[in-house]
Amino acid sequence: MSLKTLTSILQSLNTTSLGIRASGVATKDGLIMAAVLPQDVDEDWLGAMSAAMSSLGDKAAEKLVRGRFEQLLIKSSTGDLLMVHAGTETVLSVVARPDAPMETLYQETIRAAKSIAEVVD
Repeated sequence: MSLKTLTSILQSLNTTSLGIRASGVATKDGLIMAAVLPQDVDEDWLGAMSAAMSSLGDKAAEKLVRGRFEQLLIKSSTGDLLMVHAGTETVLSVVARPDAPMETLYQETIRAAKSIAEVVD
């Protein structure tokens, strides 16, 4: 795994996708592997929330729909959080402004998650 490669993928995601404020790759334990964040987004908090929400998503998908958690979207009045699996033990979290074009955000995030999976798996 290359920190430089992961950071490069995140920087590309943040600059090519309109509306992204922050992005990070975390293990399911909450350890941030790489992140591109503004000062007002705490890296440790992003890692902790990524781990907690990934665990919750895993359990809900398994128990309620008998499937595997793939993605989670949290919409709020001030922005969105999109989390997708990016490898067997890693999650890509993207924080977006409320005006971000959701379809483009989703497509670019999935594309980045696939690139990250190639690096970490």
